Amino acid sequence: MRLYIVNGSPNCRKVQALIKQLGLDVEIEALGFLDGDLQTKEFLAINPNGMVPALVDGDFRLWESNAIMQYLADKKQGNGVYPNDPASRANINRWLIWEQAHFNKAAGGILFEQFLKPNLMQQDSDPDKVAEHAKSFHRYAAVLNNHLASRQFITGDYLTLADFALASIVAFSGVVDIPLAEYPHISAWYQRVNQIPAWQQTAPPAMEELGKRAVNS
Repeated sequence: MRLYIVNGSPNCRKVQALIKQLGLDVEIEALGFLDGDLQTKEFLAINPNGMVPALVDGDFRLWESNAIMQYLADKKQGNGVYPNDPASRANINRWLIWEQAHFNKAAGGILFEQFLKPNLMQQDSDPDKVAEHAKSFHRYAAVLNNHLASRQFITGDYLTLADFALASIVAFSGVVDIPLAEYPHISAWYQRVNQIPAWQQTAPPAMEELGKRAVNS
């Protein structure tokens, strides 16, 4: 299997962390964000959206980070992070959908405006868009904070795919104006996730490596 990523991408990190957590044999290929690698004919044949992550497993191509995590988890039965029973899976899937539709969209919008545009795209941040994304972030962060008041991890007392998914964007709270300190239960939960070796081992690279082309294993 081969996973195509962009170094520093939160959506890629969640998949990389799962690979480490499960000990899967997956080759990681980092594409150049500014080199046009995501728009080549070869890569668009894998993901016509021109986005990462994207997984190739034999003749099978899969894109969308949370779908990739679900697929990879099923490669290792009894893994604990994606139980087989329908109720547990539905609960995890609920948070995976919520993460992409709401939480990641809000916090990711702040990240895009305050970090990606000025650092990788040489564009100015739009304060109005930052304010709009911040308003949305507070709305959904309150939901997550209340949910975590009585839980160690997103779905209870053990790590699941939902934790890696949500942690992927929270990790940037120290880089851009994602006001994590206002939400103590989210902060405490993220500290627990941050102690997991697989998460630590997939921390974003140094600034000069973000978005750069490379091949790692």
